Amino acid sequence: MSYYQVYSKYKGLPLEKLFSDIRPSDVAQAINSDEQSENQLLALLSPSAEDYLEDMAQQAHRLTVMNFGKTIQLYTPMYLSNYCDNQCAYCGFNAANPLARKKLSLEEVEKEAAFISSSGLEHILILTGDSRENSPIGYIKDCLKILKKYFTSISIEIYALTQDEYQEMEREGADGLTLYQETYDQTSYDRLHISGPKKDYLFRLDAPERAAKSGMRNVNIGVLLGLDNWRQDAFFLGLHAKYLQDKFPDLEIGASIPRLRPHAGNFKIMNTLNDKNMAQIIMALRIFLPRLGITLSTREGSRLRENLLPLGITRMSAGSSTRVGGHTIESPEESNLAQFEISDTRSVQEIKDMLTEKGYQAVLKDWVRL
Repeated sequence: MSYYQVYSKYKGLPLEKLFSDIRPSDVAQAINSDEQSENQLLALLSPSAEDYLEDMAQQAHRLTVMNFGKTIQLYTPMYLSNYCDNQCAYCGFNAANPLARKKLSLEEVEKEAAFISSSGLEHILILTGDSRENSPIGYIKDCLKILKKYFTSISIEIYALTQDEYQEMEREGADGLTLYQETYDQTSYDRLHISGPKKDYLFRLDAPERAAKSGMRNVNIGVLLGLDNWRQDAFFLGLHAKYLQDKFPDLEIGASIPRLRPHAGNFKIMNTLNDKNMAQIIMALRIFLPRLGITLSTREGSRLRENLLPLGITRMSAGSSTRVGGHTIESPEESNLAQFEISDTRSVQEIKDMLTEKGYQAVLKDWVRL
């Protein structure tokens, strides 16, 4: 069975009407329910739930502390390459954008790794554009050989792989996958992904499951909020996370809900959502799936990240750069390499200090590779 079979149950239904039909009493019941049903998630994401955000906040905070304590895992992204074969309308790495392209040499990878490691971080997320030609499997494996000397946990966010390829990554030292479906609406997905291998909706949709079967210990999925109706994308994200939790109970399943940020190109955000909507999504996911990891990246500003922290967040990025070699390469000719603009520019130490001040423990290392 594939998650697509779950998605297909709702694909043709009038979800906007289902959301609008939710009554206040449905929301009140959903907040205190542990049934993890589709109707519960619909209620928590509905317009009616906007009148219950305080009640949702209290329940989301209680469930988070009960399952995770007051801890926040910290990581940082490391961009290896921005070469891309896709034309995704919303992405700064779009192959059609006049962006300066670069791939780190192995010497530059080692330099970046040493710099990031000096901050105390033990978790890293490596990223490339979707280009098998410019960032082949062999190159990723060579990078992993270097990175595992510096970090205890390495997640990959690259093009979708086969199960055998994920197994190669795992054997070389990668223990996690981050991969966003971007939007679950199949029609919108096809429209937004103009050309390139990423246009294959089903191959990407099933990639997290292939990674789970390959031996990865954590799988993080997500949507890019602003591409389509945010309630519907959050609904399908929650169902996808539940599907993975149910099928792979020994794995750590996580979710990310980044919003679109300014980037190279002229894509206009058609489906905006405000900070209150963001909070509702986070709280809905936490109440629906109490053990779900929830990541909040530096796409959001420092004040908002701090305000959302107690509502369900378990993982945050720190000291981030979205440029290839952004931690160590400062030359002017490399200034146009970023995928998008970040909002929270604080260092790892500044994020650690903020968490301590708010009564949280920053987790830099939570497992050891044997």
